[in-house]
Amino acid sequence: MEVEYLPFKFGTVTGDFWCRENNLTSLKGAPSKVEGIFDCQLNNLSSLKGAPIKVGSFWCNRNKLTSLEGAPKKVERSFWCNNNNLTSLKGAPKEVGGVFRCGLNKLTSLKGAPKKVGVFRCELNKLTSLKGAPEKVGVFRCELNKLTSLKGAPEKVRRDFWCDKNKLRSLEGAPKEVGGNFYCRDNPKSFTVDEVKAVSKVGKNIYVKVY
Repeated sequence: MEVEYLPFKFGTVTGDFWCRENNLTSLKGAPSKVEGIFDCQLNNLSSLKGAPIKVGSFWCNRNKLTSLEGAPKKVERSFWCNNNNLTSLKGAPKEVGGVFRCGLNKLTSLKGAPKKVGVFRCELNKLTSLKGAPEKVGVFRCELNKLTSLKGAPEKVRRDFWCDKNKLRSLEGAPKEVGGNFYCRDNPKSFTVDEVKAVSKVGKNIYVKVY
């Protein structure tokens, strides 16, 4: 049976807590601590007020969120908020140990994004700038936005960097160092491998063509 609210006040959950695919409009009554996954996907949430303070992973994708206010400040593993109505990342966790997904929203800015994250994915938004991007990141993906340059990108990406399918005409602001692969395909300007090498030290391969 689908419910519109949590009928009990929960405390600490040592495993996972699943309340997905209901008609929840509020997280009032949610556990204060979830050691595993807190999954509230596919509801009608417009706010995260009442969310757990501490979690292993937090999944709130496919709701009606316009803000991340109320989200946990630190998430040990993954935080998913993709497929919502977010125009800002204000209120997002400051640190995410694994994957942070905020794709398929209406973001025009990354202000409020986590400062430290394992994998940061912001594809399919309306970004024209990467200002506010994480300072420390393992993988960074910003494909399918409206970027004309890479201003604001992290200075160092430990593994892979993706900026395919934007409106790039300049590599200004590109990471100074990418430990893995650099993907920069299908943009209005066809960049060369040498142009990428001129702005970024890349540890593995550079992909600048569409196959």
